Amino acid sequence: MKTTIKAKKQQKATEQDLVELVVDLIQDRKGNDIVSLDLRNITDAITDFFIICHCESTTQTRAVTDHVEEEMKKRYGVKALHVEGRSLGEWCLLDFGEIVVHVFQRERREFYQLEELWHDATIKKYK
Repeated sequence: MKTTIKAKKQQKATEQDLVELVVDLIQDRKGNDIVSLDLRNITDAITDFFIICHCESTTQTRAVTDHVEEEMKKRYGVKALHVEGRSLGEWCLLDFGEIVVHVFQRERREFYQLEELWHDATIKKYK
């Protein structure tokens, strides 16, 4: 089932459109090793997509998080339902409902290994 997220000015964006936008926005701020995990075929998944990347500093982690949050709202009127970790900048999470964005510092990403935890997801790597 393909869902759409209503956006301002009656534009509609599919989840895949938003995944691609988030990846582009992360790339704008030089996020590293970006992957998307398609969780739609996993029964116990709490969302449809995880997008994961890491950064080299707390400043960069916050910059990526802020950029994604601001541009999703500006371009499609999609607001984050919940944001966590911005103040520490080690692992920031943006929850857009069907899409959850994880912006880690390298060490935190290696420690939590979300890709391994959700190894049964369909994983797409971006350059």
